[in-house]
Amino acid sequence: MLLPNKENITRPEDRIRLKDFLAANKALLTVYVLKDDLKHIWDFRYPGNACRFWDQWYTRAIRSRIEPLRRFAARLKPYLTGIIAHCRFRLHTSLLDGINNTIKVIKSRAYGFRDDDYFFLKIRAAFPRVGR
Repeated sequence: MLLPNKENITRPEDRIRLKDFLAANKALLTVYVLKDDLKHIWDFRYPGNACRFWDQWYTRAIRSRIEPLRRFAARLKPYLTGIIAHCRFRLHTSLLDGINNTIKVIKSRAYGFRDDDYFFLKIRAAFPRVGR
């Protein structure tokens, strides 16, 4: 009941069960609300706004006094620069997988060659609009 997004719970009886479940456990309600709020960090277009949002979310997570939530927030903090970079560079895993696959194909075709400069030129030729 807690894993899917609230909007993906379609059956009315499941929505009622979730509401009752969260009403019975305050700590679980806090974690559920913070989990739902954290998803919004991916919606920001400006790094400054995303940083302010993160600071507010992180403060609420630490002040919750819920130890697993505090550990999660502390473990997520080192990845903040990469998360904030998503504001400027909206790359998703499907695009990155495609790029990695293309590089693997170039690498397999170049098997036996030892010229790294030529290898990187081939990669740049495969993606002419990137980095220029």
